[in-house]
Amino acid sequence: QVQLVESGGGLVQAGGSLRLSCAASGRTSGSYAMGWFRQALGKEREFVAAITWSGGITYYADSVKGRFTISRDKAKNTVYLQMNSLKPEDTAVYYCAAKLGTSGYSAMLRYDSWGQGTQVTVSS
Repeated sequence: QVQLVESGGGLVQAGGSLRLSCAASGRTSGSYAMGWFRQALGKEREFVAAITWSGGITYYADSVKGRFTISRDKAKNTVYLQMNSLKPEDTAVYYCAAKLGTSGYSAMLRYDSWGQGTQVTVSS
């Protein structure tokens, strides 16, 4: 399995930006696709963005499309989530996840490894 550690969360005003990082360790030699999910207080965890192992294809939830950008640096075993034009409704714990395979990028159950999460709070 892959161990994942997120960082970069914090408190930001609406309209601001944050960049989350997710560092992978352990069995990183596999062709892992990476995803970001989030869970707001009292709500279910939801898909935010995903990137294929090659980094050539990205996927986004409609709610973040045009504002968030996912990228990865395979040499550093790190995936990033650049979040711009943040809104109060983006407030949540953000989780990084890794999966094998080439389908189901937005499906939480397809992911094998999860980080512990990082809190993002957007004030109005």
